[in-house]
Amino acid sequence: MKNKTYHIITIGCQMNKSDSERLAGVLEKRGYKKSDNKYRADLVAINTCGVRQSAEDRVYGLVPGIRRKNKKTKIVITGCLVGRADVRKRLKKVVDIWLPIGQMAKGECQKDYFKIKPKYQSKISAFVPIGNGCNNFCSYCVVPYARGRETFRPVKEILAEVKGLVKNGYKEITLIAQNVNSYRSGKTDFADLLKMVNGLPGDFQIRFLTSHPKDMSDELIGAIAGCEKVLKEIHLPAQSGDNAILKKMNRGYTVERYETIIKKILKLMPTAEISTDVIVGFPGETKKQFNNTAKLFKDIKFSQAYVARYSPRPGTAAYKLADDVPAEEKKRRFEVLNKLIWC
Repeated sequence: MKNKTYHIITIGCQMNKSDSERLAGVLEKRGYKKSDNKYRADLVAINTCGVRQSAEDRVYGLVPGIRRKNKKTKIVITGCLVGRADVRKRLKKVVDIWLPIGQMAKGECQKDYFKIKPKYQSKISAFVPIGNGCNNFCSYCVVPYARGRETFRPVKEILAEVKGLVKNGYKEITLIAQNVNSYRSGKTDFADLLKMVNGLPGDFQIRFLTSHPKDMSDELIGAIAGCEKVLKEIHLPAQSGDNAILKKMNRGYTVERYETIIKKILKLMPTAEISTDVIVGFPGETKKQFNNTAKLFKDIKFSQAYVARYSPRPGTAAYKLADDVPAEEKKRRFEVLNKLIWC
């Protein structure tokens, strides 16, 4: 009998990509072989993202299309949309298995999801998750509801995974979590962890994603500057350049605090590349408030920015607010910020 095949479709962030590598590890341990054709695989897993409506809509297009072309395949949905009752109702006739990420470990008779051996997609660079979940509850974000509260891996476990990767020739290690800055294991915080990973023998570089401005401490900035293996590329989502909008977003910092952090980074690392995330058209955002975000772009000159048009997410605090910025105005604001990046 021929080996069964699997195909994984990953939608969304780097954390989802890392989760998919662990899911691939589980499937290959059970005898499945990877297929490059989603329409011919015996099992198709879609690792979903619920952060934007566009990511959710992609799932609604993919699943029925796969089912039409391959009526015998098992379709598995995992990721952010698993817990949404409305999504389950909409796709119940075409989805076979709903798999919360954390339940992968139970299937392997393990208590800890992070102990699952991943099937790395690259031979050079690897994602190493240091934690999962989020405690911040930004008013627009589904992550705390989809992934739960913050949990972090023990230092020894993280260092062991990095050591193994470096030994096998990996040149780029990316430490990932919803908020790497809030990492803590015993007395070890993220600044300490960076120094420990930096101190491991071998020729490799270190990246990390994603940081939260409210947790970007002076000690962490100093650690980034002082660790020669850590790339001076810092992704620091601003989300808005207006204090009233930041408060409605429940971000926990002001524009002035954000700008102070950037100044501290550039003082210690003048050539650092700083990228960001921004949402335009948040409920109630006036043209004046948007112009404050445009001013932030002009003042800081980000190396890169991921600009998103606000879309209401069921279950979040902002979902109760009127989505009152017209689509055309969101598009205009989106284009203004994207043009500023290339100026």
